[in-house]
Amino acid sequence: MVITPGIPDCDYTYENGKKLFVLVAQELDWELVDGIRVKAWGYNGSTPGPTIHVFPGEEVILRVVNHLPVETSVHWHGLEVPNVMDGVPPIEPSPFIKPGYYFDYTFTITNPPGTYLYHSHVDVMTQDNAGLFGGFIVEDPANQNRKHYKDYLYILQEWAIKELSWGELTPGLYPLNFVKPFFNFFTMNGRCYPKTQPLKVDYGDMVHVRFGNIQMHHHPIHLHGHEFKVVAADGFPIDSRTQIYKNTILVASGETWDIEFLADHPGIWPMHCHMPHHVTNNGAPPLGGMFTTVNYCNGTPPQYQYCNPDWPRRT
Repeated sequence: MVITPGIPDCDYTYENGKKLFVLVAQELDWELVDGIRVKAWGYNGSTPGPTIHVFPGEEVILRVVNHLPVETSVHWHGLEVPNVMDGVPPIEPSPFIKPGYYFDYTFTITNPPGTYLYHSHVDVMTQDNAGLFGGFIVEDPANQNRKHYKDYLYILQEWAIKELSWGELTPGLYPLNFVKPFFNFFTMNGRCYPKTQPLKVDYGDMVHVRFGNIQMHHHPIHLHGHEFKVVAADGFPIDSRTQIYKNTILVASGETWDIEFLADHPGIWPMHCHMPHHVTNNGAPPLGGMFTTVNYCNGTPPQYQYCNPDWPRRT
């Protein structure tokens, strides 16, 4: 099962044999890092919202309850659904969900196993930038209970707080700026470093990492210490004969990318956006933003130089 570090999975029950998920769109007081909080919007108490897990062929009901002060909708990004379930009113027959109401999006999962997203498709400048989106995973039955295998999802996000001066990190609850926004905080699964959750691996694992991006910036995500294979794009697998090795993958707005690497190089390795502005918290000097680490937890790796108390030495 895919893990989204720091973000819960969406619970479900069954209704008439169909998997029923409930997403409650609501206002949030959301902490990005160390007392810096924003007036965000999310689902079920978090942004990104809870990760939805399904399997190919399942019939699902996605009940979206609107506790926002404005109308909304949800688009199932990359999924093949009936037109009325696609969530883009008034372009499609799909309805607006007014405050205090809900709508059941009902369809069968026909996509292959892969990484997809969900997000608001009403006043997207405001609602998407406020945090109304999440991960949607079509699980591969072959990977369930697979040994020596880790599978993680990281959703990339940016925030524009107008009231803070550049370099300032004063704790407080801040409104967001949606008109000509200057993005000054950058998150992975809703948190800025050092509050991001690490990607934990054991020596010898095959590690699958999924990246999703709904908002305005592109993010070149760089992994230290390893080369990885690019194995899927926008939810669709890439044939093994055409997979390429890289150490940086550009995740543009609206895209998902899946990579895999062998955990054979022990240590604590950075994984981060390579845009220099995006690894700060409001431009303050310490490391921050869209940055996390790959942490080796178990195994019997060889000894490395960084373990030697005599290194480095003065010249």
